[in-house]
Amino acid sequence: MKAFTFSAATRRSLLVASAALALHGAVLAQAVELKLGHVGEPGSLFQLSADEYAKRVNAKLAGKVKVVTFGSSQLGGDKEMIQKLKLGTIDMALPSTVMTSEVDLFGIFEMPYIVKDRAHMIRIEKDVFWPSIAPETEKKGLKVLAVWENGYRHITNNKKPIKGPDDLKGIKLRVPEGKWRVKMFQDYGANPSPMKFSELFTALQTGVMDGQENPFTQIYSAKLHEVQKFLSLSGHVYTPAYLTVGSRRYNTLPADVRKVLEDTARETQAFVHATAAKDDTDLLAKLKQSGIQVNEVDKDAFIAASKAIYEEFGKDVSGAKPLIDKAVALGK
Repeated sequence: MKAFTFSAATRRSLLVASAALALHGAVLAQAVELKLGHVGEPGSLFQLSADEYAKRVNAKLAGKVKVVTFGSSQLGGDKEMIQKLKLGTIDMALPSTVMTSEVDLFGIFEMPYIVKDRAHMIRIEKDVFWPSIAPETEKKGLKVLAVWENGYRHITNNKKPIKGPDDLKGIKLRVPEGKWRVKMFQDYGANPSPMKFSELFTALQTGVMDGQENPFTQIYSAKLHEVQKFLSLSGHVYTPAYLTVGSRRYNTLPADVRKVLEDTARETQAFVHATAAKDDTDLLAKLKQSGIQVNEVDKDAFIAASKAIYEEFGKDVSGAKPLIDKAVALGK
């Protein structure tokens, strides 16, 4: 029987087609890259948390998914990243206070001194956040995978030690992009202005702002203590952070991949809390060594000055009052 042969042109076509199929298979075999953005600087709790999560996911899903972290606002400020999540142009973000701009009920975590400690926060998360706040978030095209931490916030400024609310009168204070933090400091007598975290150092350095309020991890990693004279240990708000995805993009991932992403996000919380607790001690010591003047505050005076913000939040936001009552009860 005569052997079947191809013409030179046909052989070339077959080789090209074979190469194309091989390339297509290689592309399919590549891990899907998920971009995780945050505003934290190197060494911040955000950076440590995001990197730890990425390391764990990448070990579990090697070849399927690769989480790549982008800190220092490389993918935008918190508000910009929230919009990018909705559009599907980034995959994951780690917002904090800004979530109050998406769902009003997040404002419960803006209420001064409502979270007593991390154990209390875990109870609030279980009985308040997941049943009542998470579903409202999903209506906005966002999904929270886990509740992590930004930390207890303290006030720094260049004018004077802040010992009570009266000392804040006239202080130009940078606050995050969330309306309840603005209202709270207005009640205390300060002159608060929302501003991106990435713009804060320069604003303090140039005197555009007199002061700001942040957890130690953000103050130290962003070197804010280098342009501030006074650190007042107010601990006025405990801010959670929320590992968040955009539902539209996230729902295109296979179910088994989503499960690993979610389970690992919850598992990473223990690492986040342990790191944050260590920072509470270690970073305060480093800040004191830096030369910034540190003082205690009259927390009872701040709590007394906070009654109006609780009343306003409970009255203005539908469903807020029962959640406040439940959160407070969980702290007893």
